[in-house]
Amino acid sequence: MLASETAVHPNPPPTDPVPSIAQPLLMDVQPSDRRAAGTTPQSPIQEPPIPTPNLSRTRSWIVIVQLSGINFISSLSGGLLTIGLPIMASNLGLSDNLRVWPSAVSSLTGGSCLLVAGSLADVLGPRRVNLLGCLFIAVFVLACGLARSGIELIMFRALQGIATALFVPSAVSMVSTNIEHGRPRNLGFAFIFLAYPLGYGLGLALGGVFVNTVGWRPGFFAGGTTGFLFFLVGIWTLPKDPNISKKRLSTEIDWVGALMAGICIATFSYVLADLSADTANIKKAVNIVLLIFSVVLALAFPAWMRFRERQQKPALMPNSLWKNKSFTSVCLMALISNAVVTCMGLFCSLFFQNIQLLSAIEASVRILPQVAIGTTLCILSGMLINKLPVLAAVLTLTVLCAIAPLLMAVTDPTWPYWYSALWAQLLTPLSIDITLTIGTLIVTDVFPIHTQASAGAVFNTFSQLGASVGLCVLSVISTNVTNKSDTKSPQALLAGYRASFWTLFAWTLTAFLIGTVGLRNLGKIGRKKD
Repeated sequence: MLASETAVHPNPPPTDPVPSIAQPLLMDVQPSDRRAAGTTPQSPIQEPPIPTPNLSRTRSWIVIVQLSGINFISSLSGGLLTIGLPIMASNLGLSDNLRVWPSAVSSLTGGSCLLVAGSLADVLGPRRVNLLGCLFIAVFVLACGLARSGIELIMFRALQGIATALFVPSAVSMVSTNIEHGRPRNLGFAFIFLAYPLGYGLGLALGGVFVNTVGWRPGFFAGGTTGFLFFLVGIWTLPKDPNISKKRLSTEIDWVGALMAGICIATFSYVLADLSADTANIKKAVNIVLLIFSVVLALAFPAWMRFRERQQKPALMPNSLWKNKSFTSVCLMALISNAVVTCMGLFCSLFFQNIQLLSAIEASVRILPQVAIGTTLCILSGMLINKLPVLAAVLTLTVLCAIAPLLMAVTDPTWPYWYSALWAQLLTPLSIDITLTIGTLIVTDVFPIHTQASAGAVFNTFSQLGASVGLCVLSVISTNVTNKSDTKSPQALLAGYRASFWTLFAWTLTAFLIGTVGLRNLGKIGRKKD
């Protein structure tokens, strides 16, 4: 995004309510009321006039490519780590009980910081926060390649998660406030989400090549260097932020709510990650205490939000948002869909390697069709979402996605790849891709124009939680089923994997039911505003 004075940056809403000149995109979606202290109460449909972004078409595309590129590099490192972790753990002396943490810790730190990062981006400006996130992503991806021990690798991945939390909400705000409504904006969101499966898939493919040739470190060096190049492009192209008052940091951010949410998510995610490594860890005193503490914070959070709303002060996630069926439904669908696609990738890889006895490279090649379909669907959803019957599209793709775990649950290990496993890989990404694009459009329409980063933070927090919860629950299910038999037997492992696939099938059908009930009044979205 070019550092030009032509960029539009909306200011906080005025004290007196100003009738909106833009109608809500969704039939049952109204912007939430996130006022600063002392402002006059506003009607739910009264919003400041939404400014018309004046970025040129060329500059808009440079913005989209830059944001997508950083997300691509971040997810690329995840793919490199996934495929290279066994040899990395051996080289760095990472003990077996810590092997889950290089993958899990970035989601833990990132998920716990998203809401705070979104609030900071709304107050400080999305450019400032986004560039900081871009720089740190590049630095810590590069640092992973320089790690000398397993603990250093875990630390660098944890810091990369925080950097990603700074980047994601501010990227959503950049697109929603600087790129015109309609197809350009839809494609902007679609390409940012497209970068994740594309980067992760390429990371899986290149990771296998690097591990078997020059070693695992050059992959992180290449990713970090490319990240620095995208950071430099961001300095040149991102629209400037308005001048800020330091007073806004104390008056317009719900610091207590952000702290409660962040600690709750961090402690809960930590326990889930530890249980994913070994379900017996639930007996540890520290895990019991942390789990109880996170539950207490989760119960106290709505009470704090209600208090903030009654005091007419900014609330991190107003309780009134959950009265909106479309908003609530799409958040729950994002949680489930991300859990399904994340767990399908992991358990399909385990099936190919541990049951069919394929190499890591052969397994990654068999998962790559997910990337191809995800790429195609992201592009199509961005181009056509404003013309599609949204409810029918979401429900149809969710049902088709449910077939993927069903196929893997009944697959015979002796069957050729083309019989069922290939079709499962092709169907897996259908639900998550359209859910992310539609969900972002819904959530950014619900939140006022000056809190678009918070909108992105809320939605992505649910998506992150889906991955954490999904991996933990399926790890418990798979382990318990396997332990009922000879744990060293391939048939015992297969029984555990099949139980996991059946669970994913049930989850996807649950997402379908949520969409059927919650999105039935969904109107047209992603249309150009006059």
